[in-house]
Amino acid sequence: MADAARRFAGNLDAVGAEARRARLKGVGLMLAALACFCCLDTTAKILNERMDTVQVVWARYLFHFLLTLPFINPWNTPGLMRTARPGLQVGRALMLLACTACNFVALIFLQLDETISITFTTPFLVAILAGPILGEWVGPRRMAAILVGFLGVLIVTRPGLGGLHWAAGIAFLGCVAYALYLVSTRVLARHDPTTTTLFYSGLVGVVVMTPAAPFFWTWPSAVDWGLMAMLGALGGLGHFLLIAAYRLAPAAVLAPFIYCQLIGMIALGYVVFGDVPTGWTLAGASVVIASGLYLLMRERGAKPVAETIARPD
Repeated sequence: MADAARRFAGNLDAVGAEARRARLKGVGLMLAALACFCCLDTTAKILNERMDTVQVVWARYLFHFLLTLPFINPWNTPGLMRTARPGLQVGRALMLLACTACNFVALIFLQLDETISITFTTPFLVAILAGPILGEWVGPRRMAAILVGFLGVLIVTRPGLGGLHWAAGIAFLGCVAYALYLVSTRVLARHDPTTTTLFYSGLVGVVVMTPAAPFFWTWPSAVDWGLMAMLGALGGLGHFLLIAAYRLAPAAVLAPFIYCQLIGMIALGYVVFGDVPTGWTLAGASVVIASGLYLLMRERGAKPVAETIARPD
């Protein structure tokens, strides 16, 4: 009896260790995806100065679709377009499109660090939605860390103190769409392969944006074509990594790590556009980084998903 109990306890420990490794892999994939998104937003801001935003959004989805098509298509992946949740697949892709459009419009008027700081309201929205929709309830310590990170965002943006442009409202609408996109990504990860979800992400964007693109067309230079292709490549790779991350870890665990994107945005904004971060931005970034480091340490010692849901930490 005692031997059986020890074996059972050992099996539980093995399951717990495997769950922790899966979560940490998910965090790693999430961080790689965010690096792609930093470069994507930088490229989009450059293109916004050369052509209409509608054309930029169209290019992001067209090249995403074309560059992934040789590898992910219905011919070499039988059943690729078969989905258990067709409505949710289309809805998720539309949320991603709405998020992209709002973000690209905001980038016309805002610095990279300002835009991404507003995007950081997303983890709080995801934490609220993940419980009732996914059954992934956030414990009090993680919620406190999320709120501390959000406090860092408020330090950066200083709402009500003249720190925000009207385009911040457009960026916030993009955050709402992004939160719904992240939660639906987690739901779809339980039903459809990563390749199916990635395929629909590009397909829906192309179908919706192509009819509108000719009305806002500016003929690109050779360099612009290259930047447009880069935009699609970064989007496709970033979302492939994001979907893979959400197959390994809960939405409420991964979402707070988007705070790390602030570091990349500040660096690229300075190097590419000469945007010098203010003292408020640096102070807020310090709070954000501290919150992210705490969350990472929590994940290294976290219990498996089933335990954290049953008994939140």
